[in-house]
Amino acid sequence: MTKPTNYEHKIIKTADLIPYANNSRTHSEEQIKQIASSIKEFGFTSPVLIDEQGGIIAGHGRVMASALLDLKEIPAIVLAGLTEAQKKAYIIADNQLPLNAGWDLDMLRLEVETLQELDFDLTLLGFDTDIITKLLDVESEMPVLPDGERDPFQQKTFTLHDEQAALIDDAMTKARTNPCIDTGLNENSNGNAIAWICEQYLNGESDA
Repeated sequence: MTKPTNYEHKIIKTADLIPYANNSRTHSEEQIKQIASSIKEFGFTSPVLIDEQGGIIAGHGRVMASALLDLKEIPAIVLAGLTEAQKKAYIIADNQLPLNAGWDLDMLRLEVETLQELDFDLTLLGFDTDIITKLLDVESEMPVLPDGERDPFQQKTFTLHDEQAALIDDAMTKARTNPCIDTGLNENSNGNAIAWICEQYLNGESDA
């Protein structure tokens, strides 16, 4: 297996960076603004990862935010020695692996409450305002899985058109970033995401 031969840290001109043409990760205008706000508050804490030719391997969103901030130069790390297959794979893995993590809701709520007491701008955390509000109302005790012989989990299969599948994939990807979807009932992030989306829809219907 080929491994990078070195990690060169450098300051590079944003004009010299080459976005990956087949990047499957999308960035909304709202998220780019969030990244830009984070850079303004904390600095450019996560260098862009590039190959020897300046091709972006990780950090497309940060580069787009840099353009919004009119930054002409940003920090980068050159990953020399990766094969084309490794570059393609890491571009996907770098985006997907963080989504597989979970949240300790009690600890998260404690941290958010502390930041609120310190009068810190909570919008810089990356969560929507309604999520922050809900986070602060999360009960300390988590639900317990039901007892009994019957397996409390079910599997459901649906037939979808490509456009419907793409819509659901986008919605689930966004939902998985919401720590409130983890109620303790299910370890499957996809199941939690679908349940949360349905809950939001039903709550919206009841308010209509």
